[in-house]
Amino acid sequence: MADTFNYRIDHHGSLVRPTDLDATGADQAVQDAVVFQRKLRSTVVTDGDFPREDFRSAVLDGVSGLRRTDETGPEGLVRWVAEALPKANGPLVADWATRLTELTVIAPKVSLPSPAYLAATTFQPGLGAGSARELGEALAEIIATEIALLVSKGVRLIQLNNPLLLDADPGALSYEDALAVDALAVGLDERPEGVRIGVCPGWTAPAEVDRARLDKLYAGIPADRWILPLLDGSEAELDLIRALPEDRDVCLGVVDATVPDLEDLDTVLARIDAVGELKDLEDAALSPSRGFADVASRPFLTTEEQRKKLVLVETLARYVWGNEF
Repeated sequence: MADTFNYRIDHHGSLVRPTDLDATGADQAVQDAVVFQRKLRSTVVTDGDFPREDFRSAVLDGVSGLRRTDETGPEGLVRWVAEALPKANGPLVADWATRLTELTVIAPKVSLPSPAYLAATTFQPGLGAGSARELGEALAEIIATEIALLVSKGVRLIQLNNPLLLDADPGALSYEDALAVDALAVGLDERPEGVRIGVCPGWTAPAEVDRARLDKLYAGIPADRWILPLLDGSEAELDLIRALPEDRDVCLGVVDATVPDLEDLDTVLARIDAVGELKDLEDAALSPSRGFADVASRPFLTTEEQRKKLVLVETLARYVWGNEF
């Protein structure tokens, strides 16, 4: 995939929000975020998820049939339940994506929750859909439609996040159903030149990797790009990369977005060299391990700590590929 270099310096999408951000100031905040990313020489640019409450909100806020509850999970994510099969109330994030294309020539990127993840975490027996699979398929149709719209508006990198795919328990969906549902969302009929649809299957590697299960994952979801953790160079992390088919790109999460301490440059480069023994680095990119603020009100780092982490990603990329992005 010869044009991968356009997206060498990547990030998951969510950035630390300004402390005084409100709905009326979102547009200016996004403009400022674009300038911030340009100065960091990122090869993609996002709206930082500034207009949204958390990394799921692009879908949850744009469809009917799902209800917000008063319950909150351990990561600060408010629980939603599906009371009916969801229907889109119009485009989900395409308007913000169009704004990105107006603000910069850097490749715009959009991150969305995967339909299988949403179905697994919102399905409740006896409400709405007859099964989690049925709910997932309805969500997949909505997200697939949004992906086609985003591509038509100039978005060139789209990432679906399903943090459950590397877990032993994928929630209310069976593993096979989760793969089938997410496959429906990424199955864009045509990929214009430079377009990549990626999947992040989890923020961290499992303690041990089941190779048969992993082969099913990569075969089951026809994503162009896989965003995989590389935080300690463990055998499990390398197994995730070792099993990746040769025709898929990999984006390596090489810096921890949840702790302020900066990684040692030589240590990370050694981990990337180990990946180079398994995968052609011409089909690779670098990024932080996850979003910096998956929940707007609970950022992992300060804005300055975030900046240093992104600078480190850019520095690492230049060590690996020089200045040829």
